[in-house]
Amino acid sequence: MGMNIVMANIYQLQGEFSGTVAEVAWLSAAYMAPYATFSIALFKVRQQYGLRPFAEISIIAFVFASCLNLFVTDLHSAIVVRFVSGMAAAPLSSLGFLYILEAFPVQRKLTLGLSIALTGTLLSSPLARILSPTLLQIDGWQALYSMEVGMALAVLPIIYLLPLTPPPRVKVIERIDILSYLLFACGLGCMAVFLTLGRFYWWFETWWLGVLLAASIAFLTAMTMIELPRKNPMLDLRWIFSRTNLHMIAILLIYRAVSSEQSSTAVSLYQQLGILNDQTMQLYALIILATVLGGAACALLMLTKYVETAHVIALSTIALGAFMDSTSTNLTRPEQMYLSQAMIAFGAAMFLPPVMSKGFGAALAKGPPYLVNFITIFLFTQITGSMLTTGLLGSFVTLREKFHSNILVESILLQNPQVAQRVSQLSAAYSHVINDPALLKAEGLSLLGQQVTREAYILAYNDTFLLISFCAAAALAMLLLHLAWLRIKPLFISGQDATAAPQS
Repeated sequence: MGMNIVMANIYQLQGEFSGTVAEVAWLSAAYMAPYATFSIALFKVRQQYGLRPFAEISIIAFVFASCLNLFVTDLHSAIVVRFVSGMAAAPLSSLGFLYILEAFPVQRKLTLGLSIALTGTLLSSPLARILSPTLLQIDGWQALYSMEVGMALAVLPIIYLLPLTPPPRVKVIERIDILSYLLFACGLGCMAVFLTLGRFYWWFETWWLGVLLAASIAFLTAMTMIELPRKNPMLDLRWIFSRTNLHMIAILLIYRAVSSEQSSTAVSLYQQLGILNDQTMQLYALIILATVLGGAACALLMLTKYVETAHVIALSTIALGAFMDSTSTNLTRPEQMYLSQAMIAFGAAMFLPPVMSKGFGAALAKGPPYLVNFITIFLFTQITGSMLTTGLLGSFVTLREKFHSNILVESILLQNPQVAQRVSQLSAAYSHVINDPALLKAEGLSLLGQQVTREAYILAYNDTFLLISFCAAAALAMLLLHLAWLRIKPLFISGQDATAAPQS
């Protein structure tokens, strides 16, 4: 919730901190830099020192970090506090998973339990957009994080009164793990800042973005050189990059790419149209309902042998929903996107649980030490992958806007009577306060330029929706071919055996 509160109000917080969009985006980058890797270190800490001390210290640290948000006075202090909050929030995510899984018997943990836990993680973004408008009206930033403090204090007694079943303690931390983790954290942290801020400062125009990328590559290369020769590595890179896991990584990245239609692209379209969070509350309430229904449908499918059907339904609904959104105009309002956004939310809730269940099963089959490797895959694809797809799609929108803007501007000539009439109509609003005809025409041209830019952005977002729809449809086609091959392969092999039997 803490991360999504900032993302949902990035434009509103400009006024709160007197900053630009790029400067306020540092709040998100500072939060994600430690959050992306801290869970990996904490997983080993939890194994070695016990679950209960880990849970108690984690919630106290989170309450402290939440309280720090109340003392923020400017953007610089907010960035520091967001960095601390990212570190404190990392263990709470895994604790939330564990508490949900605790309620289910062993045979249901990776089906019903996992589906409910992952569905819950999808609800934080729409909830943040529903709650934010009222809180901002009360007391701005302070009200947003007063709510977070209240939630943290509500969780505090629950963790102390309802302890989780503690697993046996195992010594898993070696001295070299500390160096490996620091290199890994610095590498992914630099990558997180690069991916988060790249589209705001533009990738090739800011020198320090290149330094961050180079530093990230250097840190991760050094970590790889340390980990590969080790007998008991912190991360088993050979297993992580095995063929099966690369297939799973590709699936998870596809999920992040297609689900970003709702989490970033559609949100940016609303902002371009001047639609604020308080005008989309009903839409996000519908998204929450569709997400819950999608999670329930996925949980039911995971109890059957037709688990693959969940991915077919998910990709179909996301592809169709994104295609429906690609016809947006400057008159489009949230009401026109109820069906498409509900379909995307339903599909997104059905996509992740089957992949996670299969990945957890494969990691457990290899042994408990491999759980940290699976967590690395999941965090990389979902956190770093989310920043990557959001940055790439945002850059695609910018490039397509320039393309459409150039085409639209070519046809705007004052010699055209329709253009001249439009400029006259737009400048008429200032005719009572501006008497100079030249200045009046300049105001009309400025307003016309703003309308052209808005239309170019809408066309660019439509192109992005089409791209996402195409990616989802292509993934669906490959999935159907893969499922068809799995059905045909046994028949093909049995046919070959039957042919070979008479010859022998």
